[in-house]
Amino acid sequence: MQVLDYNLIAAVFLGIAVLLILILKLRIQAFIALLIASITVGIVAGMDPVSIIETMQKGMGGTLGFVAVVVGLGAMFGAILEHSGGAEALAKYLLSKFGEKNASWALMLTGFFVAIPVFFDVAFIILVPLIYSLQRKTKKSLLIYGIPLLAGLAITHSFIPPTPGPVAVADILKADLGWVILFGFIAGIPAAIISGPLFAKYIGNKIHIDAPELSIEDFDEANYPSVGLVLSIIGIPIILIVLNTVLNSALFGEEVIPQNLKKWMQMIGHPFSALIIANLIAMYLLGIRRQVSKEALLEMTTKSMGPAGIIILLTGAGGVFKQMLVNTGTGEMLANYFAQEGVSIIVFAFLAAALVRILQGSATVAMITAAGITAPLLGADISEISKALLVIAIASGASILSHVNDSGFWLVSKYLGLTEKQTFKSWTVMTTLLALVGFTTVSIISIFT
Repeated sequence: MQVLDYNLIAAVFLGIAVLLILILKLRIQAFIALLIASITVGIVAGMDPVSIIETMQKGMGGTLGFVAVVVGLGAMFGAILEHSGGAEALAKYLLSKFGEKNASWALMLTGFFVAIPVFFDVAFIILVPLIYSLQRKTKKSLLIYGIPLLAGLAITHSFIPPTPGPVAVADILKADLGWVILFGFIAGIPAAIISGPLFAKYIGNKIHIDAPELSIEDFDEANYPSVGLVLSIIGIPIILIVLNTVLNSALFGEEVIPQNLKKWMQMIGHPFSALIIANLIAMYLLGIRRQVSKEALLEMTTKSMGPAGIIILLTGAGGVFKQMLVNTGTGEMLANYFAQEGVSIIVFAFLAAALVRILQGSATVAMITAAGITAPLLGADISEISKALLVIAIASGASILSHVNDSGFWLVSKYLGLTEKQTFKSWTVMTTLLALVGFTTVSIISIFT
């Protein structure tokens, strides 16, 4: 029977408490807060002082080797799409095809696809003029259009690589990105529908909001890239990554596909190569071929590295936290205990992410912290599918109950012209529905895998 070492348990809880106090009370940047929390765990667990520093170095280096490249390439890719007007072109196309009556569904799909390469807040600000113009035209509540757009953006931002959150969690859990993308779509679609158009119809009848008069810079509509081109470029890295996962899975033996071809596909379909290819194609088709100067391309891609750097450092610090739990033996002890007690690891992962999210606000910090706590609990025999489902469970928990300590809460409140109470009733409820539906979906899938 597994006996709990309460000193190690105390180390974990004290580490999390220190993290939350530093972020919430002392307003210290999450990067240094995660490092201090990791050191706290090591000291309380009784690790040798030199081992603590070596563990930090190992955790940071092991995590950033993958994440830094993917997040950096993803940020550049999104910047090119943003500056070309491709995101808004896609939105206007879907609206024209769906019609005004089904505009909320078109906006949900727009958010779903646009947030794959573009950061949540950037994509939202780009697309806000569309929901303003729709509201002024129909005189319906702005929430009928805003909530579906936000649901689509939030789902992809949390569930589907190459956005930073799921990439970071997948790396910490050593999950295959192809499976994460696949299950991100499977769990994301029902979550987007329920928390988007369906909830919007309900809340739009309860709260009427007119479009605020805000000055947003518009793109030159005559210079939009074609929608087919935009969709093709967004789809390139996703298709390559998923194709690599499928072709190198047990579904295809060596007698079906030659081993040499599989190895080449592993290189081409690796997130590094897939995103490099997508960036080069985007630079040419959305930049050079449309008379964008090389200097302008260099400037926009360089600027995109700013926010990417913050995500990269946070992820590295999360890797340090994970490594500390591994090296203290806390993870193995908890894994044995939970297995003995019959507690599902997928439930534990979801609750850990939800708790940190509610207490400190940042979905990214919640995802990274929960992944760091969960990673040491994984046994050697866990399947790739199970690890991918855990990534989505953590992403779901980290999306729940956005409130006043989340920057997204105030972004939505400001741009939609909502009071705090109205933001709670709309945005906060939407994020909670999104989280619960996403978690329910992966829980059901996990039963059959």
